[in-house]
Amino acid sequence: MYKIFIFIFFLNINLFSQTKTNFEKEKIAIESILFLQTENWNDGNIDLYMNYYWNSDSLVFTSGGKIRRGFEETKNSYKKNYNTKDKMGNLTFSNLEIYFTSETSAYVIGNWFLERKENSVGGIFSLVLKKFETNWKIIHDHTSVMSN
Repeated sequence: MYKIFIFIFFLNINLFSQTKTNFEKEKIAIESILFLQTENWNDGNIDLYMNYYWNSDSLVFTSGGKIRRGFEETKNSYKKNYNTKDKMGNLTFSNLEIYFTSETSAYVIGNWFLERKENSVGGIFSLVLKKFETNWKIIHDHTSVMSN
């Protein structure tokens, strides 16, 4: 009986460490997505920035009291509202917290800041991500602007 207990104990430790390692790898993958998004944004490339969103009519983006549905609507809104490099500014994300709800779903909360020549702006965001085969995609984005 004692040997069975020891075996089960070490089996559970091994499974936990494998799961922890997998989640650490996935956390790095999600952090990489956010880093690449800032790079694409700061290069003025909204099309590449959007590569990390789910290309689906079911994508949800909420901001400014509006709910947008769909990849194309979200991309078109970005292109309309940020149609110059000055409006796009320099994007940074900070205070990221990543939580996994399963092996294929996670959410992220953090701060965003757009440094611009005039009227810099920032706020908070929350993202829901889903892993499709080997790639994580943002399936829901909620972004809020902090008032001064």
